[in-house]
Amino acid sequence: MRVLITGARGQVGHELLRRAPSGFEVMGLGSSELDIGDAGSVESTLRQLRPRLIINAAAYTAVDKAESEPEQAYRVNRDGVANLARAAAEIGAPILHISTDYVFAGDAQQPYLETDPTAPSGVYGASKLAGEQVLAEIHPRHLVLRTSWVFGAHGNNFVKTMLRLGRERDKLGVVADQHGGPTPADSIADALWQLASSYRSQGNLQWGIYHFSGAPACSWHDFAVEIFRQAGQMGLLERLPRVDAISTSDYPTPARRPAWSVLSCSRLEADHGIGQPDWREGLRRVLEELAG
Repeated sequence: MRVLITGARGQVGHELLRRAPSGFEVMGLGSSELDIGDAGSVESTLRQLRPRLIINAAAYTAVDKAESEPEQAYRVNRDGVANLARAAAEIGAPILHISTDYVFAGDAQQPYLETDPTAPSGVYGASKLAGEQVLAEIHPRHLVLRTSWVFGAHGNNFVKTMLRLGRERDKLGVVADQHGGPTPADSIADALWQLASSYRSQGNLQWGIYHFSGAPACSWHDFAVEIFRQAGQMGLLERLPRVDAISTSDYPTPARRPAWSVLSCSRLEADHGIGQPDWREGLRRVLEELAG
């Protein structure tokens, strides 16, 4: 089965390429090779390649920058998805699409269900929600996988930032009043390939919106403490910095982050047999790869 991966140079796209199971003919295109915001380019590329399934890992993900660049965020996260949906529907290829916890307001007290009301608080989340909506309007055979706090050995992410700051500073303050689920990029890739394999064998899937994130839920401060604990065990840092817990108000950013973005992932396990990964194990894999 021929599968097209868009956004193939990003964190998840990179893992999708290197973790592809046998039996798939995989084509990966980065943003420099396929700009999904260009409708004509998307249409001609899909007509030429004629994939039987598309995994869309392309996205504008600069959360803070999106506040000052809303046009660019919507061009990729909404219009780009619409372009893919139209061209994919024309050639009869379903789409597996990655979305985000940032579609929610972040004021809940329990893990978000797929059916809970959305209310993004920033441009990034709003543009990703708009992408989900145009995909549903244009192409019925789609699956949206909302995930959160993505990290991996490839690309820029919180783990790499913490390691860099840990080498530079004796102490740092990390936000302790935002909670979510760190999610390894390789686990997201594996989940998407499991869905693709099910589609290949059955010719169909239970379509719709699903949640997939790492467990257990934690704060950014908890995440940082575990990063330094494991990095210290592996000898990645000569000395470990002190990690102070701070509040969101102590660390203002252009974009407002959800205070609570824990996702309920039980539907994905019930419908597709895909459970939540332990992000601490994923962190160990990433640190081992970074250690070389």
